[in-house]
Amino acid sequence: MISVTKTFLPPIAEYTAQLERAWNKNWITNRGELIEELEEKLKSYLSLSNIIITTNGTIPLQIALKLLGEKGEIITTPFSYVATSAAIVWENCTPIFVDIHPNFLTIDETKIETAITEKTTAILATHVFGNPCAVEKIEKIATKHNLKVIYDGAHAFGVSYKNRSLLSFGTVSTCSFHATKIFHTGEGGAMITNDTALYEKLFYSHNFGHKDYIEFSGLGINGKASELQATMGLSVLPHFPHILEERKKIIKRYTDFLNFSKYRTFELRPETQWNYSYYPIIFETEELLVSTLRKLNEQQIFPRRYFYPSLNTIDYTKGNVMPISESIASRIACLPLYVGLTPEEQDQIISILNSL
Repeated sequence: MISVTKTFLPPIAEYTAQLERAWNKNWITNRGELIEELEEKLKSYLSLSNIIITTNGTIPLQIALKLLGEKGEIITTPFSYVATSAAIVWENCTPIFVDIHPNFLTIDETKIETAITEKTTAILATHVFGNPCAVEKIEKIATKHNLKVIYDGAHAFGVSYKNRSLLSFGTVSTCSFHATKIFHTGEGGAMITNDTALYEKLFYSHNFGHKDYIEFSGLGINGKASELQATMGLSVLPHFPHILEERKKIIKRYTDFLNFSKYRTFELRPETQWNYSYYPIIFETEELLVSTLRKLNEQQIFPRRYFYPSLNTIDYTKGNVMPISESIASRIACLPLYVGLTPEEQDQIISILNSL
């Protein structure tokens, strides 16, 4: 079977060597030395001023919305994973959808201002497939209207925009370290901010509100990651350059040999150093997508309709019609892409797609 992705696993000897460190200390959770070491290494690798590792990638969105959303209206994208909208509703805020750019697939920044009302408190935008939002323009809009900016950077690990980590933009940026991501801790995530005071709030918010073992700084929940998650992250991180290189080769092969007469891919924003996180193709019609997926599935090849459906169509979001997002969501699928996908397997995928 060829799935849309496959978890990268480091050599087990490297993993167990890290695991023994936690084992020998008998310290498995509550921010042990492995979590702290991984945070320092990620700060250095990504050139970030700070990072807080969390137990999953949704908790950072919820914490950011809890601190910044003020139960108001959150301008957001309909083209993202469901966690983006679900976190807004879960934190008693109201999602206000703005349609997407047809080529970049990120929120259309030219439509944001018309959606702002006196109830708007923040913008929550997604760097779709690691493709940067129009961060400078969004920042100008947010400053003009005194809004906070939260970026769902689940796919943004390792992406640089204008020689700066994409995760360093916004009031808060979040990331996912789920097992399907290009860097992972099995399950996990992170939140990043350049604001020192906000960093302290984010930190105590993910640790039950603890200032130290006795005092409390404020309200918090349990968003801490374990030493076992850090063990995986510390084992995967040294292989990240290899992961990027292998994925780059696979994407080049798709780009070189696919016949783009019946479908297209997305446009990467200029001045972006990408992380080769996904390879989406957008078909001319939904019928063509469905029939193609059927042919691939018959050969035990399983791309994924990602993202589908458009989030404004989910009952609890109560969204307005978003023509571009709804159209793209109905016609897009991501092709298999992972370290270990062989040229022969890839050629099989390409052959089926080119036979349309």
